[in-house]
Amino acid sequence: MQLIPKPSTGAHDDATSSGRATPSASVATPASAPAPASASASASAPASSLGGSGAESRIRAAGFPAPKALEEFDHDYPRSLDREAVAMLGKLHFITAKENVVLLGPPGTGKTHLAVAFGTRACQAGHQVLFATVAEWVARLADAKAAGRLTEELARLDRYPLVIVDALGYFPLQAEEAQLIFRLVAHRYERGSLIVTSDKPLSSWDLVLSDAAVASAVIDRLVHHSEIISVEGDNYRMRDHGGFGFTSPAVR
Repeated sequence: MQLIPKPSTGAHDDATSSGRATPSASVATPASAPAPASASASASAPASSLGGSGAESRIRAAGFPAPKALEEFDHDYPRSLDREAVAMLGKLHFITAKENVVLLGPPGTGKTHLAVAFGTRACQAGHQVLFATVAEWVARLADAKAAGRLTEELARLDRYPLVIVDALGYFPLQAEEAQLIFRLVAHRYERGSLIVTSDKPLSSWDLVLSDAAVASAVIDRLVHHSEIISVEGDNYRMRDHGGFGFTSPAVR
């Protein structure tokens, strides 16, 4: 079976589903990757100038919901953002070090944009990447488990230096679903990088994952080697509508 994400049925934080390409490669047969570009080049050059057709193929296969570039991110809009950390992550050292990135903040503050932008740069640098919402990952892994092939499916992810799990927390997971996310995080631990976006602070992940012990185990493996970025501010998509009177909760 393919582990390439299906079109999302859930909400994305900052990237719409329009323009999302249908990947042509399965997890078992990813496109061949050229040697990675230098980190300094990928950090400074515009998205359109890097990688050529090989990069374009990897970007299409990654399953990104919409094109996003780090250069397009409005760094001045969030009230709180570690811009130096974002710039360093854009150099992709975290991928070669097999470290993780956790992006936390209210809806509409740019988490998905940053995740896709990092993923796009990784594709341009020669890395294979997979993007999906947490709902899509749960569905794919549940299908694999039902077929008795969960271990094999997780092993196939080892071909991908970067896996992105978007929108953790938009709805609570059932116990079995939370176990699948734990299996994914545990398998990736020190094998490859994860980017996880969530609108919930880490202190609330026990509610998201339905069990304090599971949440603790997920957080332990995810943040051990990671950069945690909090993005605080108002919903960017609602900036022209006055926010309808809602305020953004603080991220802890």
